Amino acid sequence: MNAVLQRAWRDTLDVVFPRTCVHCQGVVEAHGLRHLCPACAPQLHVVAPPHCTTCGHPYYGESEVNRLCEHCEALVPEFREGKTAILSRGPGRALIHALKYHHGLHVLEDVVALMRRAPGYADFVRSKILVPVPLHPRKQRERGYNQSRLLAECAVQAVDGEARIADLLVRAVDTVSQTHFDRATRQRNLKNAFALAPGAVITPGHHYLLIDDVFTTGSTLNACAAVLRKAGALNLDVITFGHG
Repeated sequence: MNAVLQRAWRDTLDVVFPRTCVHCQGVVEAHGLRHLCPACAPQLHVVAPPHCTTCGHPYYGESEVNRLCEHCEALVPEFREGKTAILSRGPGRALIHALKYHHGLHVLEDVVALMRRAPGYADFVRSKILVPVPLHPRKQRERGYNQSRLLAECAVQAVDGEARIADLLVRAVDTVSQTHFDRATRQRNLKNAFALAPGAVITPGHHYLLIDDVFTTGSTLNACAAVLRKAGALNLDVITFGHG
C-alpha cells in the first residue's frame, strides 16, 4: 500500500474509530499530532536552545546567564554532549508513559514528528551510530520490546535513514527500577550493570550516540557510556526523547 492510500485508510479509520488523547482521553481531531488533542498539544514543551549541552535541559532565567544546570551539575559525564526533544511533563510525560508502560506503540509516529520538530535534534542524530540503552532479558520479555531500541528506530526515521543502529550493549544485572532513587543510589545500583555485547566491535573513529527514553539523573546513560568509553569509543554523545 503506497503512502497516499495509507493516509486515506488511516483518515477513514479515524472517522469510524476516533482517536483519544493519551493525556486527557479527549477526542483527537485532525491536527499536527495524532495522539494529543488540540488542547493538550500546545502544552507540550519541545526543547529549543539555549539548553544544557550535557543533558539537554533548557536554560531559564539566571541559569541562562550562568550556564549552570541543576539537573546534571553533580554528574561527571563519560560522554561529551547530550540532547533531548521534549520535557517529560504533562502531555510529554503521557506520551512517554504510554510507550514505556502501556504498550502504546501507536505513539511512535508522534515521537518521530517531535524528533523532527525539536530544533537541532535531527542534526545531532544524523550520521551517527545509535546505541540503545539495553533492557535486561527478563524485563524485555515482560514488556515485549525495548523502548530505547524503538526510539532509536524513530530517530533513524526522523533523519530519513541517515543514521544506523548498533546493539553494542547488554544489561548484565537485573536491577530494580531506578525511578524513585536519588543519583547516588542509582549510581550504586548500576555499577557493573552493563557490559559490551558479545562480539561487539568499537571503532574509535566512529561517532556513537547512546539513546534512552528519558534523562533523569544521567546515571543510566553514564554507566553505559563508561562501558563504551572503556571499549574504545572516543566520539560519544547521548540523546533522549524526554527529560525530567
